[in-house]
Amino acid sequence: MLTVALWGGNPVAVSYSIDTLPPIAVAGLRFALATAFMFVWCRIEGSRLRLEPRQTLPVSLAAVGLFLQIGTFNIGVELSNSSHASMMINTFVMWVVLIEHFITGGDRLNLRKVGGVLIAFAGVAALLLQEEDHAGDAATSLDAPTLIGDAILLLSAFILAVKIVYVKHTLKVVEPGKLIFWHDAIGVALFCAYSALFEEVRFSGLTTAATLGLLYQGIFVGGLCFALQAVLLRHHSASQIAVFSFATPLVGVGLGVLMRGDLLTAWLFVAAACVAAGIFLVNLRLSADANDG
Repeated sequence: MLTVALWGGNPVAVSYSIDTLPPIAVAGLRFALATAFMFVWCRIEGSRLRLEPRQTLPVSLAAVGLFLQIGTFNIGVELSNSSHASMMINTFVMWVVLIEHFITGGDRLNLRKVGGVLIAFAGVAALLLQEEDHAGDAATSLDAPTLIGDAILLLSAFILAVKIVYVKHTLKVVEPGKLIFWHDAIGVALFCAYSALFEEVRFSGLTTAATLGLLYQGIFVGGLCFALQAVLLRHHSASQIAVFSFATPLVGVGLGVLMRGDLLTAWLFVAAACVAAGIFLVNLRLSADANDG
C-alpha cells in the first residue's frame, strides 16, 4: 500500500518538474537521485555492486527499457495531464497479464481476468474517444490532455509491462539491489546523452515545486519503489505484486484534481473507476482462481 500511494503521486510530481525543465532532463535528474539512493541501499544490505560478465547484458537491456519507458512517460505527461497519466500508465497491469499468458506462460487468463482487462481498456477507450472542452480545461487546470499525449502514455504502460516481466527473469541471475543500481546508473547516462543532444536545459527558472517534484521522483519513486518492486518480484509473479494497485489510478486522479486543478469530468471519473475495477479483477488472489474452474 505504501508503494501504491507513492506511485499515485508520481505523475503530479513529474508535472511540476516539467513545468520548468525538459522531460528527458527531468528523467535524468530523477534517476541520478535514484542511483545515489540505491548506492546507499546496497551498502546497507551489504550487496556487492560489481557486475559479473554474465550479468552485463541483462542489466544493460533493463537500462534501455528504463530509458524508453520513463522517456515516453515524461513526454506523455508533458502532452497530457497527471490525471490521464495516472490512468494510462496503470494499464501496465493489464499488459503484464496478457504477456504472461500469451508469451511467458507464467500466469494464465480466465474469464474473470479477461473481464477485468476488457473493463479497464473500455474505460480508457471511452476517455480517448470523448471530445473534451479544452477551453474549459484551460480555465481551471494547469494542464490540458491531448490524444497524442494519452497515446504515448499507453505506449509507456506497455513498455513498463515488458520491462517488469523481463526484470522478473533477470532477477534469476542478478541480485535486486545490484540490478536496480546499475540499470539506474546506465539509464542516467542514456537520459543525459539524449538531453544534451536534443533538449535545452536551463536551471535559472527552477522553482521550489519543481525541485520538490524531482526529489520525490528520485528518492521515493525512482529509489524506494523500484527497490521494493525488485524484492517483491523475487517471491511473487509479476501480476501478483500489483494486487493492491487498483487504488493507484484513483490516488493519482485525486491528487491531480487537488494539486494541479485537473478537471474532474464524468468521463474521467468513469474511466478511473473502470481502470481500478479492471486491475482489481485481474489481481484477485489465486485461491479465487481455483473456484473459477
